Amino acid sequence: MGTILDYLREYGDYSLEEKPFDDVDSLVISQLSYLKFDGIVPGPEETCGPVSLARIAAHSDYDRLYGDERYRKDNTALFTGILNSRRFGDMRLWNYVNLIEPEKESQFSALVCGLSGGISYVVFRGTDENIVGWKEDLNLAFSEPVPGQLHSVPYLEQAAETIDGRFFVGGHSKGGNLAVYAAMHCDVSVRERIERIYDHDGPGFRPEVRERSAFQEIEGRIHKTVPRSSLVGMLLYTEGNYRVVESKTLGLAQHNPYTWLVKDGDFRVVDEIRPGRKFIDQTLNEWILSLDQEQMHIFVDTLYGVVQASETDNLIDFTAHWFQSLHKIGRAIGEVDEETGKVVLQIMRALFDMVSLHARQQARSRRGSRRRKHPGRKNKWEMQRQKFEEGMARLESRLRG
Repeated sequence: MGTILDYLREYGDYSLEEKPFDDVDSLVISQLSYLKFDGIVPGPEETCGPVSLARIAAHSDYDRLYGDERYRKDNTALFTGILNSRRFGDMRLWNYVNLIEPEKESQFSALVCGLSGGISYVVFRGTDENIVGWKEDLNLAFSEPVPGQLHSVPYLEQAAETIDGRFFVGGHSKGGNLAVYAAMHCDVSVRERIERIYDHDGPGFRPEVRERSAFQEIEGRIHKTVPRSSLVGMLLYTEGNYRVVESKTLGLAQHNPYTWLVKDGDFRVVDEIRPGRKFIDQTLNEWILSLDQEQMHIFVDTLYGVVQASETDNLIDFTAHWFQSLHKIGRAIGEVDEETGKVVLQIMRALFDMVSLHARQQARSRRGSRRRKHPGRKNKWEMQRQKFEEGMARLESRLRG
C-alpha cells in the first residue's frame, strides 16, 4: 500500500480512457489546489487563456507554489508526479482565485483544471495553516452561510461559463464543504451539468441549511471520503453514505491527504470509522446542535480568541509558542462558562497532538537511518508534552476557579 504520491508513480502512465477518473484522482486534484498559484495561473478577470503545467514549471516564480513549508517536500513531489504523468501531464489551469479577508474572517481559493478527454474539474481549496481560514471552518457550525460559502456560488456559476458540457466539482476539508454548498445553491442550469461532487473529509451542514437548499437533488452525486479517525469530515455530518479510508498515521493527523492509503489503484477502504472516534464525533455534533446562535458564536469567538492570544497568525506557530502566552490564553478561557471552556481545552489538546505528530514524522524522515535512541534521555517531544500538560493543568485550574 502507498499514498497518492505512490499512486502517481504506479498509475501515472495510465490514460483517463484506460483508467477512468475516480476518487483517488479527485484527491490528487484537491491537494494540487493547495499550491500557491498567485501570479502564475490566470484569474477570472484575465484575458489570457489556461496555463499548462509545463509553463507553470518554467515560470520565474515557480518556487512560490510551495509557500506552505510544512508540505513543501510532499507538494513538490505531487506537482512533479502530475507534470511527468501521462494521466495528468497535459492538464491546464485557469480561473484561479485566492482571497484572504481577515476583517470578514474569510479565506477562499479555487481554480479550474482541464484534463484530457474533455474532463473539467472545479476545485475549492480547503483550510491551510492560516488562522483566518481555521476560524471560518468553525463558523460552518452556524446556520447562516460563512463568506467562503457565499463566494463559492457565484464562483461556480462563473467558472461553469468557461467549461463545455458536464464537469466535476470538489475539494478537501473546507473545500469539500464549499463544493457541496455551491452545488446545492447554484443556478439549476449549472447544477444539472455537474457530473459528480467530491467531498474529501469536509465538514457537513446544520439540518436547516440542507432543508433550505437543493441538497436532495445532488445527494446521489456526492462522493464523500473520510479517514478512519475523521473529526473534520464528520462535523455536522449525519448521513451514512461515505467511504472510510485507512491512513498510515493516527488521530487528527489523518486529515492530511498524504496519509491516506491507496491499494490496487483505489483507496484502502475499511468498514467503519473507529468506534471511539465515532462516539466522540456524535457527542460533539450533539453538543454543537444543542447550542443556539448566540451560544455558538460565543464558543467560536472564545476558541479563536485563545489562539489569537498566542499572538501568532497560523496554527503551527500557535502550537510551538502558545506556552509563552499562557497568561493571555488563561484570561480568554476564564471569561466563558465551564462547559465551553472544557471543549476549548479539548480542541487545544487535539491541535497539539495533530501538529506535534506531524512535526515528529518530519523530523524522523529528515534523520532517516541516522536516528539513534538514547535510553533514559527524554527527547524533544517528550519534553514538549510535559510542558504542554503543565500548562493545560494551569488552564484547567483557572477554569475551575
